[in-house]
Amino acid sequence: MFTKTAYSEELSANYTMLSKQLDALLTGETNTIANFSNASALLNQFFDQINWVGFYLMEDGELVLGPFQGLPACVRIPVGRGVCGTAAQKLETIIVPDVDAFPGHIACDAASQSEIVVPIVKDGVFVGVLDIDSPIKERFSEQDATGLEQFVQVLAKHI
Repeated sequence: MFTKTAYSEELSANYTMLSKQLDALLTGETNTIANFSNASALLNQFFDQINWVGFYLMEDGELVLGPFQGLPACVRIPVGRGVCGTAAQKLETIIVPDVDAFPGHIACDAASQSEIVVPIVKDGVFVGVLDIDSPIKERFSEQDATGLEQFVQVLAKHI
């Protein structure tokens, strides 16, 4: 049985441990879908106060829903549209404290109030984005952005 890890009070130390857990979990597995699936499950177990976590993967010039944890979601997102599409276009992490204030936000789940999206790049090629939603405003910080950027770097090694 998989139990919740007892993380420390220090957020950066928790992200370091999370990235190490991901690396250990994915080492030796070559199936990309399995690795994205386990990464989304690990993040879902790690975070509190979130209602969706998963991946949108680049396919034929648009973002397509990949493995996730949460309610059913939008399947296709054009690059440049919504938070995910904007992060894909700019190739930068985007923290949205209040999704209602983000122009062009795509509301897949009406309960979502804040969001963070982190681009995934492997060997200089854009692969997709990590997307995490929360039902509370201002859930994500710059520390979360830094920790999740570290997490996707580890993930990129295994896809």
